[in-house]
Amino acid sequence: MSVKSSDRESSGRPATQSPSVVWLRDDLRVADNPALAAAVDRGQPIVFVYIWDEVSTGIRPLGGASKWWLHHSLDRLSTRLTRLGSRLVLRRGAAHDVIRDLLRETGATAIYWNRRYGGAERDVDAAIKEYARAAGLEAHSFQASLLVEPWTIRTGGGTPYTVFTPFWKAFLARAEPPRAPLDAPKALPAGLADDIASDRLDSWNLLPQHPDWSAGLAARWNPGEQSAHDQLERFVEARLGRYADERDVPAEFVTSELSPHLRFGEISPFQIWHRVDQIRRTANAEMSRNMSKFLAEVGWREFSYNLLFHWPDIATRNFDRRFDGFPWAPPDPQVLSAWQDGRTGVPLVDAGMRELWQTGYMHNRVRMVAASFLIKNLLIDWRIGEQWFWDTLVDADPASNAASWQWVAGCGADAAPYFRVFNPVLQAEKFDPKRLYLRRYLGAFDGADADAYPEPIVELANARTRALEAFAEVSSLPRDIAPPTEFGAQQ
Repeated sequence: MSVKSSDRESSGRPATQSPSVVWLRDDLRVADNPALAAAVDRGQPIVFVYIWDEVSTGIRPLGGASKWWLHHSLDRLSTRLTRLGSRLVLRRGAAHDVIRDLLRETGATAIYWNRRYGGAERDVDAAIKEYARAAGLEAHSFQASLLVEPWTIRTGGGTPYTVFTPFWKAFLARAEPPRAPLDAPKALPAGLADDIASDRLDSWNLLPQHPDWSAGLAARWNPGEQSAHDQLERFVEARLGRYADERDVPAEFVTSELSPHLRFGEISPFQIWHRVDQIRRTANAEMSRNMSKFLAEVGWREFSYNLLFHWPDIATRNFDRRFDGFPWAPPDPQVLSAWQDGRTGVPLVDAGMRELWQTGYMHNRVRMVAASFLIKNLLIDWRIGEQWFWDTLVDADPASNAASWQWVAGCGADAAPYFRVFNPVLQAEKFDPKRLYLRRYLGAFDGADADAYPEPIVELANARTRALEAFAEVSSLPRDIAPPTEFGAQQ
């Protein structure tokens, strides 16, 4: 890439200053932030920037619930950086253009960021790194969001893993355990003058306007780095000891509820791993079982990103190409709306969808049931459900959301077999026998009274039979997985 002379124009800053840019993305934290730590070690003034980029090719715009979370997370981070003697610059636009302009404006000679793993994001990052190096600037990226880089863990045949259990065994067998988290700096190098232009956060309109549907999100969640660590402590102290046996019970608050904090990088997997690992020295057999189960769930996140890295189109294309020929019919708008609004006449599905709408979250067991109902009882394309969750979940993760929907549909990696159709009635009886979860989200409804609830929009037994017949046709063909996209390690 050629470099115009104007790309190295002087910013007018003293020659002794050689500022660094720290480009924040899905790592909205100060502690255990390798990019930030590298910039601090460099000892020069730091410009922290967050870019809201919805225009670069292939970048997926955030959903409504994620925008709500992002607004509050950026607000908390800005406050934290101010207390440390710096500030957060906000810019909107194509990241390549914004970074190029910011480097020129500030006279910065180094840029640091933590890696992303989606295909479009990697293309953006690679182009910026090429530009910076061609301009004679330092450009460095770091591992911060995953315990293991996706290109470093492969099968004996040198291919990416497509089944979780051997992936996780290979992870656990690695010689080096996850690195220790990095401490937060107590102060930051003297910053640049406040004349660096920055958008006002409110001008981005990330919060819902009219109507404002976010009251339930605010009642359930408190975004930000400090809140993430507070939540981790609550989990370790009060929930971890019950995790293995009760994590599937939706009425109990036993899951970690760290997923949205992880999604926006307010806490790192290294911090979670080492906090749980601190207990290992004094843990009895039962606690060790709970710890192993929880860390394996952290492992599923790692596995999902392994898939995203090697198959970057997992949100839009069947992992198993046999399903490209599945006879999805255009959904009836009234049927789809009933599922989205929690009006299907199936109590567990409706309770989950109402939890989602009210709080931006749904218990993981119920997510599987609601997804199975849409795909296999209503025969609606999994991508439609994935997009609805992307828009309504505060933890809408580019890897886990898509990989989980494909898992339920049977077309994903390590997928549930096609004949696994979650029975929402039996699931409710097994995991919500006292109907506490149903009552929480369906009001006065008492599931013991069949007359108290509308009839289902589809007859479950007949729908299951119809689904099995349709899925059996596809599944009788030889499994067809597209070869992974080959990427080199990001330097």
